[in-house]
Amino acid sequence: MDQHILNVIRNLRRFTMVEFAHEYPQCSRLMAGFERHWLLYVAALFHDIAKGRGGDHSALGMRDARSFCRAHGLTREDTDLVVFLVEHHLTMSSVAQKQDLSDPDVIQAFANVAKTERRLTALYLLTVADVRGTSPKVWNAWKGKLLEDLFLLARRLLRGDGIGFEQDIQAKQDEALRLLRLYALSDEVKDKLWNQLDVAYFLRHDAQDIAWQTRTLHYRVDTDRPVVKARLSPIGEGLQVMIYTRDQHDLFARICGYFEQINFSIADARIHTTRHGYALDTFLLLGPGNNPHYRDMINLIETNLADRLLHQTPLSAPSRGRVSRQLRHFPITPEVNIRPDEKGASHALSIIAGDRPGLLYAIALVLGKYKINLITAKIVTLGERAEDVFLISGAALGNPRTVLNLEEELLDALQSG
Repeated sequence: MDQHILNVIRNLRRFTMVEFAHEYPQCSRLMAGFERHWLLYVAALFHDIAKGRGGDHSALGMRDARSFCRAHGLTREDTDLVVFLVEHHLTMSSVAQKQDLSDPDVIQAFANVAKTERRLTALYLLTVADVRGTSPKVWNAWKGKLLEDLFLLARRLLRGDGIGFEQDIQAKQDEALRLLRLYALSDEVKDKLWNQLDVAYFLRHDAQDIAWQTRTLHYRVDTDRPVVKARLSPIGEGLQVMIYTRDQHDLFARICGYFEQINFSIADARIHTTRHGYALDTFLLLGPGNNPHYRDMINLIETNLADRLLHQTPLSAPSRGRVSRQLRHFPITPEVNIRPDEKGASHALSIIAGDRPGLLYAIALVLGKYKINLITAKIVTLGERAEDVFLISGAALGNPRTVLNLEEELLDALQSG
């Protein structure tokens, strides 16, 4: 813990140094305009100081931080900021990685926690420094983008601008059309595909993704052959893979099984079903090791995965991937929780388990057995710990006994590795 805390303080200090401004320009700009930025160092010092003491370390650390601030004569405003940061240092990361940022209620609830733009900015800076200071395995460009998106959306609300998702959709569509024109495509090429897409699709995809997918699919909206297209991820790390095919049973499991086979992990999955029954799914993949050869894998993935989906190859049994030495000595007890969402239209499935190869494929096999439809997936890996959240639907979820059986089978799948 001491080493981690010092790493977090170091990361915050780097935001103040001109020679490191290229690393995280947004954080460096925000830090430059943040008065009394040393308050963030105090919050970093206390954010994890109570770990191992028993109980909620955020609540215990918050009390320690308040006593420290009062003993050293900090103003009430500064004390409240430090205490807030210690209490909520996990909140922003949890919301960004586990909740749907296209849902206005999610953004509003988070903005209500932050209350002011100054507290929001401080929490964003501390969260980035904290996640980066945990382990090189924990931070990646995708998590950075999620945190930045949440920060910008909440800041708009706190400034009184409103989220404006309806205006955002129109702006995304206009920008997508502009990008399509750069490829000498007319405005009409979009119509056949966009007529099959609902509001949820445009909320969850940015203009660049919409243009890319429209350019790829506009002339084969009713194709009988699966379309798989891959490219280097626009966020600067990993591969982005789009899959378009008639919806089929066990589709998610078949896709996960293939990615497991080539030793790529799924960092994010956006699952969408068109009005005419096609699956339009987008995955962010991260490769093994420090320097995966992403460009070399593009043609292989496009060809092999399309062939596997076309012939609906039988699903293999999940592999019993090697568990890390740390997990063997310090195992993580799996947890599975299924609960209806606030709107009652779907269910949230949260899973905590020790990370291992084939974990997501094993989960997908169980979901397929119960004919569970996947709406979105948030795949979060924190070192050796996997914390995944899925938005799911299906007739089986209407029966409490079936839900209990599903939870038990998922636990068995998580423990079988």
